[in-house]
Amino acid sequence: MAHDSLSRPRPSARTYSVREVAEILGVSKSTAYECVRTGQLPAVKLRSRILVPVEAIEAFLAQAGPLEF
Repeated sequence: MAHDSLSRPRPSARTYSVREVAEILGVSKSTAYECVRTGQLPAVKLRSRILVPVEAIEAFLAQAGPLEF
Protein backbone atom coordinates (compact mmCIF):
# COMPACT_ATOMS: atom_id res chain seq x y z
CA MET A 1 0.00 0.00 0.00
CA ALA A 2 1.37 3.44 -0.94
CA HIS A 3 2.13 5.88 1.83
CA ASP A 4 0.03 9.02 1.30
CA SER A 5 2.19 11.34 3.40
CA LEU A 6 5.05 11.00 0.93
CA SER A 7 2.96 11.79 -2.13
CA ARG A 8 1.44 14.72 -0.24
CA PRO A 9 4.08 16.04 2.18
CA ARG A 10 2.92 16.91 5.67
CA PRO A 11 2.75 20.71 5.88
CA SER A 12 4.80 21.03 9.05
CA ALA A 13 6.86 17.83 8.98
CA ARG A 14 10.16 18.39 10.72
CA THR A 15 11.12 14.72 11.00
CA TYR A 16 10.54 11.47 9.16
CA SER A 17 10.58 7.89 10.38
CA VAL A 18 13.33 5.65 9.03
CA ARG A 19 10.72 3.86 6.92
CA GLU A 20 9.68 7.19 5.37
CA VAL A 21 13.33 8.13 4.77
CA ALA A 22 13.86 4.81 2.97
CA GLU A 23 10.92 5.58 0.69
CA ILE A 24 12.09 9.16 0.07
CA LEU A 25 15.62 8.02 -0.83
CA GLY A 26 14.46 4.95 -2.75
CA VAL A 27 16.44 2.49 -0.63
CA SER A 28 15.54 -0.43 1.60
CA LYS A 29 14.67 0.05 5.26
CA SER A 30 17.82 -1.83 6.24
CA THR A 31 19.96 0.56 4.18
CA ALA A 32 18.27 3.56 5.80
CA TYR A 33 18.80 2.07 9.28
CA GLU A 34 22.47 1.44 8.42
CA CYS A 35 22.88 5.10 7.40
CA VAL A 36 21.45 6.11 10.77
CA ARG A 37 23.59 3.57 12.66
CA THR A 38 26.80 4.78 11.00
CA GLY A 39 25.95 8.45 11.47
CA GLN A 40 25.57 9.26 7.78
CA LEU A 41 22.04 10.36 8.64
CA PRO A 42 21.79 12.02 12.04
CA ALA A 43 18.70 10.95 13.96
CA VAL A 44 17.04 11.26 17.34
CA LYS A 45 15.43 8.51 19.37
CA LEU A 46 12.12 9.36 21.00
CA ARG A 47 11.10 6.43 23.15
CA SER A 48 11.03 3.55 20.65
CA ARG A 49 10.93 5.73 17.51
CA ILE A 50 13.93 6.80 15.50
CA LEU A 51 13.30 10.09 13.74
CA VAL A 52 15.42 11.77 11.07
CA PRO A 53 15.20 15.57 10.82
CA VAL A 54 14.30 16.98 7.41
CA GLU A 55 17.51 19.04 7.53
CA ALA A 56 19.58 15.85 7.89
CA ILE A 57 18.04 14.41 4.72
CA GLU A 58 18.64 17.66 2.85
CA ALA A 59 22.28 17.82 4.02
CA PHE A 60 22.81 14.16 3.10
CA LEU A 61 21.57 14.80 -0.43
CA ALA A 62 23.46 18.10 -0.74
CA GLN A 63 26.78 16.32 -0.17
CA ALA A 64 26.22 14.17 -3.25
CA GLY A 65 28.80 14.59 -5.94
CA PRO A 66 30.21 12.76 -8.93
CA LEU A 67 30.82 9.07 -8.40
CA GLU A 68 34.03 7.37 -9.35
CA PHE A 69 33.76 3.84 -10.67
